[in-house]
Amino acid sequence: MCLRLSVVFCTFVSVIYAQLAGPEVTITPRPSKPTSLAVGQPSSHVVRTDVKLVLVPVTVTDEDSRPINDLPKERFRILEDGVEQQITSFSWEDGPVSLGLLFDSSGSMKSRINASVAALKYVFQTTRPDDEFFVIPFSDDVRQPGGFTSEPDEIQRRLGYVEPGGWTSLLDAVAVGINQMRSAKNPRKVLLILSDGNDNHSRFSESEIRSRVMEADVRIYAIGLSYRARLLKRLADETGGNVLVAQSMKELPDVVQRLSAEIRSHYLFGYTSTNPTNDGKYRKVKVELLPSSGSPSFRASWRRGYYAEGFQ
Repeated sequence: MCLRLSVVFCTFVSVIYAQLAGPEVTITPRPSKPTSLAVGQPSSHVVRTDVKLVLVPVTVTDEDSRPINDLPKERFRILEDGVEQQITSFSWEDGPVSLGLLFDSSGSMKSRINASVAALKYVFQTTRPDDEFFVIPFSDDVRQPGGFTSEPDEIQRRLGYVEPGGWTSLLDAVAVGINQMRSAKNPRKVLLILSDGNDNHSRFSESEIRSRVMEADVRIYAIGLSYRARLLKRLADETGGNVLVAQSMKELPDVVQRLSAEIRSHYLFGYTSTNPTNDGKYRKVKVELLPSSGSPSFRASWRRGYYAEGFQ
């Protein structure tokens, strides 16, 4: 008798609970998106592959580092691991940018701080509504960025608090900048470094940062305030960026303006790789700018390769 009453009571409670709880809800997982092949996160502005399509951004400049944006597709040749690829898409782009400014505030910059901060205003003279920025001062330590802002005046305000002193942790600053770029909203991501020398205080080694740079969806540009810019040049070349050196502080505003124009302009090439193997290996990409009768010589820069991961 007791057992029968218990069963009836449990059934009654279950019915009441079901009525109070409402209809049963089931959650169906969203179908996963195809994985993109990329160096870092997928983007239309770095070497990447998406369903076997490789997109390569290429910047072309003249001998004065002024962007050249009117070359035909026939002037270019693209090779992957030494094998020529057929270009299937070609365009010229000038889109919004997510830009991180890495600002050297070491002791050797003491006499150059004010002029450097003043010259950097030229970076923001041609901003677009969708641009966003952050700044990372670095010396012995690397200050954490205050997050992205769309207000250039806010970057100038943050730079106004910089006090020079200490050594130069440039590689550590690059590591922090790459990490911050994970929250960028624009596909075009740039780290712009202003420094007067090479690294002398970082915990990261050059090989470690080079590996991160190769994997990251970021192009590195730099303004050198001395000819001790070999490290900056190696990082820039790897990512398809560039380094300009100001031989004096009087030249700095012009250098900043030329580099700012270069950052925003590039061609975008697409090709289907002749090597469809999904082996996770690094594929080297080379862009050749073919000569033209009567045409001056130009400089082409591009990201040097990508990792072959994610083919469907």
